[in-house]
Amino acid sequence: MKEIITNHGFDNEGAIFMCSQRDHNNCKVGIYGVPYDGTTSFRSGARFGPSKIKEVSNGIESFCPQLNQDLSDIKFTDFGNLNIPFGAPEPVIKEVKQATNYLFSLGVKPLLLGGEHSITNGAIESLIKFFPELILLQLDAHADLREEWLGSKYSHACVMRRCLEKIPSENILQFAIRSGTKEEITEMKEMKRLINHMFGQPAKELYKKLKPHQGKPIYLTLDLDWFDPSVMPGTGTPEPGGFLWQDFAYVIDVLKEHNIVGADIVELSPQLDTSDISSILAAKATRSLIMLMNSC
Repeated sequence: MKEIITNHGFDNEGAIFMCSQRDHNNCKVGIYGVPYDGTTSFRSGARFGPSKIKEVSNGIESFCPQLNQDLSDIKFTDFGNLNIPFGAPEPVIKEVKQATNYLFSLGVKPLLLGGEHSITNGAIESLIKFFPELILLQLDAHADLREEWLGSKYSHACVMRRCLEKIPSENILQFAIRSGTKEEITEMKEMKRLINHMFGQPAKELYKKLKPHQGKPIYLTLDLDWFDPSVMPGTGTPEPGGFLWQDFAYVIDVLKEHNIVGADIVELSPQLDTSDISSILAAKATRSLIMLMNSC
């Protein structure tokens, strides 16, 4: 008899991502939402992101021409949204760590839907124990390297600083970051973590940087403000000068050759974009990552 996920801290009464199932039998990939935006520093609302991504997912095709896969042919689990405490980020990060541990105990790769970027800390705390050689790839408008922000060292503006406490600098790749303090940008360049990308062109620099890491486990964190506000207005900290879908497709082309063991998609604030275009883009990115992780 198949085990149906009804506890373990998940609320699965809401929307479900298209083509997914609630049981985890024979599934390689599992998604779960983390509806938290407690450290948002500009425009709030990312707590509504996970449910919105699932709600609009039926508005896109299940088939992906780029990856030549159809979600209807893939068995993957939607565990629902994680029940989390409101307030400080530390208890939320702990819950995310435990939930990610649970998915790995089932043999399921985690794909987290945020929520804001601080939740990545919990996933990394879990995965680094399973994969000591873990490579962390960040797609983001912002460096997120502050020591603390607005009194919290676990703010979404500090997520990569906290990850550097767990992962060696040479195993963190920060792709096409375009915003940060002078100190943050200088650090990324001096430590050779910053990877440049030319708008509308294949991700050649990313390909070169990942080549020596062939076969190693990779965790991808996608902050949706990496995209340009013209296609992603529904995010809390939009930054002009970003990228379009084709640029993300070029990243996927590179990652097809690598071992993606986990990922997150964060910082969608759907109420800031009543057209739902931002949410649909996030759902399409989710579709690509499910397929990518299932193929590894």
